[in-house]
Amino acid sequence: MKKDIDYGHVEICIDKYLQKHKISKNKLEEKANIGRSQLLNYCNNKAQRIDLAVISRICYALNCSLEDIVIYVPPKVNEDSHN
Repeated sequence: MKKDIDYGHVEICIDKYLQKHKISKNKLEEKANIGRSQLLNYCNNKAQRIDLAVISRICYALNCSLEDIVIYVPPKVNEDSHN
């Protein structure tokens, strides 16, 4: 039986960015033209599908780059999984 492969995961860090730069969610909602529930899903890493147009509007509204709000977290290295 094959083991599941851990490829790592992607995290959306909009909430951390907003806190760090003292920007309210209300202001971001307005500037990026997105709904509150959609923004909360992104902020809480509960978005099931990432809409690149929405992410683009968020980057534009925050005047930031993609790397400021989306990060790739590599898998944890497991000594048993050397190939």
